Amino acid sequence: MFVRIRNLREDSDLTQREIAEYLFCDQSLYSKYERGLRDVPVEIIIQLAKFYNTSTDYILGLTDCKKPYK
Repeated sequence: MFVRIRNLREDSDLTQREIAEYLFCDQSLYSKYERGLRDVPVEIIIQLAKFYNTSTDYILGLTDCKKPYK
């Protein structure tokens, strides 16, 4: 999961600071999510899935399909 959220961010040419601002958290906290040093709360996973227009299953590594469910 941690690699996926980093890849989604990098593929969108965004910084950790920009995503942290979207999530209303510190950049240092978001960095810990990407490095796997902190568990990502469910609410944050949902927000990221909406932001990147993907499914929570993709972020969690349960599927390799980036498209969101209909």
